[in-house]
Amino acid sequence: MEKMSSSNTFIFKRVSGAAIAPYVDDLARLRIEVFREFPYLYDGAQLIGASTGLPMADETPEFQRPFRENGYDIGKVFYCGESVLRRAYRGRGIYKHLFQAREQHASELPGIELCTFCGVRRAPDHPLCPSDYAPLNAIWQRFGYTEHPELQTQYVWKDIDENEPTAKTMRFWTKALASPEAAR
Repeated sequence: MEKMSSSNTFIFKRVSGAAIAPYVDDLARLRIEVFREFPYLYDGAQLIGASTGLPMADETPEFQRPFRENGYDIGKVFYCGESVLRRAYRGRGIYKHLFQAREQHASELPGIELCTFCGVRRAPDHPLCPSDYAPLNAIWQRFGYTEHPELQTQYVWKDIDENEPTAKTMRFWTKALASPEAAR
């Protein structure tokens, strides 16, 4: 049920299957709010981090292009999308767990031999760079990933200080799940 505006107008909808997708976040918040009350007194859970990924063959042409141009078999590559973790939970080994879980998933997919992700390239003197910013390069290297300057793409989005979307350079990092040349 949705309430429309501040009047007593309500819209009742019955949804199921994929049609529920737009309501999942609101449903989760409502569930926690209501079940915190007596008699449930449910403390609930909060999403603090997540990792995403998919086979490179299912990614956009922008992400596939540098691999194709450099002779990789994209059918053997798993693209690790975001690994995001709330600031308050960083430094506890959770980020490493997110990477390992995603790599485990990738290794269980037929034919996947290489994991990759990309990071945006920003100028070291970018005006919005926080004074306490620490690049994650050393962490990614510790996790076994290698940066590949030859594997770059451009992706378009609107930065918080921009009026219009602009292209950003993204550089890929890779980690072999089998032999180092497995995906070539």
